[in-house]
Amino acid sequence: MKLILKEYTLKLKHTFTISRESIDVQPSLIVELQSEGYYGFGEATSNPYYNITVPMMIRDLDKLRSIIENTEDETPEFFWNKMHPYLKDNMFALCALDLAYNDLYARKKGKKLYELWNYSIEKNPMTDYTIGIDTIEKMVAKMQELPWPIYKIKLGTKHDIEIVTELRKHTNSIFRIDANCGWEVDETINNAIALQKLGVEFLEQPMKADNWEAHKEVFKHSVLPIIADESCIIEEDVAKCYQHFHGVNIKLVKCGGLTPGKRMIEEAKKLGLKTMVGCMTESTVGISAIAHLLPQLDYVDMDGALLLAEDIATGVKIVDGKIMYSKLNGTGVTLL
Repeated sequence: MKLILKEYTLKLKHTFTISRESIDVQPSLIVELQSEGYYGFGEATSNPYYNITVPMMIRDLDKLRSIIENTEDETPEFFWNKMHPYLKDNMFALCALDLAYNDLYARKKGKKLYELWNYSIEKNPMTDYTIGIDTIEKMVAKMQELPWPIYKIKLGTKHDIEIVTELRKHTNSIFRIDANCGWEVDETINNAIALQKLGVEFLEQPMKADNWEAHKEVFKHSVLPIIADESCIIEEDVAKCYQHFHGVNIKLVKCGGLTPGKRMIEEAKKLGLKTMVGCMTESTVGISAIAHLLPQLDYVDMDGALLLAEDIATGVKIVDGKIMYSKLNGTGVTLL
């Protein structure tokens, strides 16, 4: 097997702002694995909140090149377990590698990933489209630029209810709110009451990730469901979220890829938690991997490639929130 690492700088259509940062470009690593005439692609983006850069991912994967390239026909689960001890401190790199390996493995089997997993795609959820923090006028303009059935609205300002009140005047679409740890307990409980009246479906990670007492208090009193994001990073976190959140948003780059992501979804379902997978402004490479988990999800946020000024791959297509799979096997990705 041959390992190829490619660094990209993905330019965004608009400046993307959340409660803690603004970005205009998104650095990304593409991992390509080649074997016996087949290939597989994986992706992970950099993230300052988790102190991960593309050079760090390249460094850590390069150290393992001989082990990776000497791999022969192992299952994705076996391969992930073999690589995890080396990459447990860089789950983003492990994610890119795991996605590429799953893609390659399925292509060798002559199947799409969801077929390999025996998932039915008849009732897939639709993806939301994210509106980053901006002036109200610009947030309205972004909605009008791309009419969509579900919007995720980034908040965490001093004018959050005012923002959503104004946005509601311009669309009947479902709203989901993501405060990215920007609120406190009373603020969350009170905002939930106002936001429920404005057609909001749920709140995502309103408070700081490690404030478990606060999460429990809000879980008891919020009139809207609360979905964990920053509080649910790796597999062990799913159980912690029980009776602190109503659901979990699993990010493949944070947990180490599709292989642990599937296990997290299964664990969440056993605990009665709603299941969601989110993205980190990946190109169609990362987004196409997420698409194969859709049959197991209640919600999905896989709009990363839609936020880019220019994509670097083809794969799944998204039209009006609905996901259409590529005709190719694996994740269905081809680099442009």
